[in-house]
Amino acid sequence: MKVYFHLNIEGFSNAYLILNPAVKEAIIIDPGKITIKMIEQIEQHKYTLAAAFITHNHKSHTMGLTTLQKIYSPKIYAADYEVAKAETTVLKGDGIINAAGLNISYMSLPGHTADSMVYKIGQCLFTGDVLLAGQAGNTNSTYAKKTLIANITSKILSQQENTVIMPGHGPLSTVGAEKKFNLDFS
Repeated sequence: MKVYFHLNIEGFSNAYLILNPAVKEAIIIDPGKITIKMIEQIEQHKYTLAAAFITHNHKSHTMGLTTLQKIYSPKIYAADYEVAKAETTVLKGDGIINAAGLNISYMSLPGHTADSMVYKIGQCLFTGDVLLAGQAGNTNSTYAKKTLIANITSKILSQQENTVIMPGHGPLSTVGAEKKFNLDFS
């Protein structure tokens, strides 16, 4: 598995392209903007884009879907039907999906938004805006913040300390660093 980071300058959001050389398939997480570099990474070695995974339905994480759908035919996974209407495979709760020859665990973590999902592939957690380096995601109420903190504690901070946090904005982190330095959990 190869993971490539792409920054969407317009929304300052992170997109991740994951390639599986074993099956020549790829997935993308939070396609905020599709760039020539992304397409080159897919096409250079003749990969098929199998799926797009959306952490939550905010424009800075979904703007590139229209472009992707014009070029490829990825299966779209999200917790909100509105992401791509009938093209969306709606996820609920927690589970595992196989895409591009990879087992992808998904976890519902409402708080930042009602449709927030976290995806785990290998030792990488793609957290969207649920957990950023050094802080829990923004919420619109004290209740939502408490719910989010409880969900992060039980579903993310319970992972191995060397699990890499790949957030929707900002730099990478690890579960161990978040347990030790994140002020929302001290």
